[in-house]
Amino acid sequence: MDGVLLIDKPAGMSSHDVVAAVRRSLDGVRTGHAGTLDPFATGLLLVLVGRATKAQSALMQLPKRYETIAQLGATSSTGDTEGEITKTGCVPPDPPVLPTGELRQRPPMYSAVKIGGERAYKRARRGEQFEMPERIVTVSRFEQLWRDPGAPPGLPAAGELPRAGFLIECGSGTYVRSLIAELKDAYCLQLRRTAIGPFDVRDAVGPPQRGQPWLRPPLIALDQALEAISK
Repeated sequence: MDGVLLIDKPAGMSSHDVVAAVRRSLDGVRTGHAGTLDPFATGLLLVLVGRATKAQSALMQLPKRYETIAQLGATSSTGDTEGEITKTGCVPPDPPVLPTGELRQRPPMYSAVKIGGERAYKRARRGEQFEMPERIVTVSRFEQLWRDPGAPPGLPAAGELPRAGFLIECGSGTYVRSLIAELKDAYCLQLRRTAIGPFDVRDAVGPPQRGQPWLRPPLIALDQALEAISK
């Protein structure tokens, strides 16, 4: 059993939780993933099964596409809804300046980047003070899709501060939370990964349920997956 599973990760579940659920459902088959999603984020996670775990490096380098809803006029200590929120009342211009190309970016302190051999978020939660190293990332598309009052149907009404929707296409290692925070006075309310290379979340399935063996998992065969990313 060797291949790639397209999983639509729900909010509140870590990438590690999804991999563990797949491993249990497949009776302990070797599994991994190709690109972490934060627990609050949703969307496409590539879960690698069997020999596909050896292709992890190649799959992790694929470009990603995200859609995010940003709260404007406020900041968050973590860049998302889980941090300490401070209302500033200052709103980025409409339309904002949205940088693309090769950018210098500093990952959030509450991220999985290792600092001194330990995950940054663990040190941050202990209240330690440290500086995250900058990195060069590539953003090929950064577009504002809407701004209140033009929110899509089904989204709860905004409060006193406006929101905006953004579409971002970027290279591996890019932190969308940092892109939004760098607009100044903004943080991510929702974050969804909609594509990784040729793989789309519309073709994904939910993670397996505990106690329910996955007798016929919708695997993309390893050779088929590798052919898709080589095109």
